[in-house]
Amino acid sequence: MDLELPHLLITERLRLRPFVPADAPVIFARYTQDPEVTRWLTWRPHASLADAEAYLGRCAQSWASGTELAWAITQPPDDKPWGAVALRPDRHQAALGYVLARSQWGQGWMTEAVQAVVERTLALPPMYRVWAVCDVENGASARVMEKVGMNREGRLRRFIVHPNRMEEPRDVFLHARVR
Repeated sequence: MDLELPHLLITERLRLRPFVPADAPVIFARYTQDPEVTRWLTWRPHASLADAEAYLGRCAQSWASGTELAWAITQPPDDKPWGAVALRPDRHQAALGYVLARSQWGQGWMTEAVQAVVERTLALPPMYRVWAVCDVENGASARVMEKVGMNREGRLRRFIVHPNRMEEPRDVFLHARVR
C-alpha cells in the first residue's frame, strides 16, 4: 500500500527517520540484544551484529514494498537510534509497533514518537484506524497507547506468542484510535 507518509518526522525533541545500514551496531548495542527490552516483543534478542544487520535489511525491503514503515527514533544532533516505531498499513487501517532502549524509558520519548506517527497516519485520506496490542502485563506500553488517544477496545485471548516470556500464546489488550 502506498501511503504518502514522510520518511522524516520531526517532533519537538525527536527526529524519526528510516534506518540505514550504519545503524546496525548502534541498535545492537543499545537495545536489540537486551532481553529486558525484548521481553514483550515477538522476536528474540539479537545474538549478534549480523542479526541487527539482517533486521535492517528487512526494514529496507519492507519500506520499499510499503508493507511496513519503520522509523528509527533519534535525537539531534547525533541522530543515532535508540528505538523504533513501525507501521504496517492494510487498506483503511494500520497496525503499530514500537521498541525503545531501556536507558531511555520513562522520559516520554515513545509517547512523543508514537503520537507523531499516529497523527500523521490518521491525517491521510484512506486511513481511518491505527491499532496496536500489548501484553496484559505490559502496563508501560498500555500507558503509551492511552496517552496518544488510543482506546482500549478489548482483550484478545491467547493472541500473540512472546517468545521471551513463554512459547504459548498470551492474552493482549487491543487499543485503537480512529478518525
